[in-house]
Amino acid sequence: MQYVIHAYDHTDADALTRRMAARAAHFDYVRQFNALGKFVIGGALLDPTGRMIGSMLVLDLESEAELATYLAGDPYVVQQVWDKIDTRPFMPAKL
Repeated sequence: MQYVIHAYDHTDADALTRRMAARAAHFDYVRQFNALGKFVIGGALLDPTGRMIGSMLVLDLESEAELATYLAGDPYVVQQVWDKIDTRPFMPAKL
């Protein structure tokens, strides 16, 4: 099952600093899932000025339990970058 994750950063004055401090570890974490064939696509959500304000990922996981495990270990969660996280099962269009 694929899952889409929309995660929005905290909005306090130090939010971008925390994001940048955790970014390399977040990328390393996602690379582990990519190596297992579980990462489909992802990237930063931007505000109208181009500033990073969150993230979007699509992951191909076995279950919601695996999704919960993913989120519990993501450095953006652990290091309090993401504030609001919305996850949904996702079905890509077959065009």
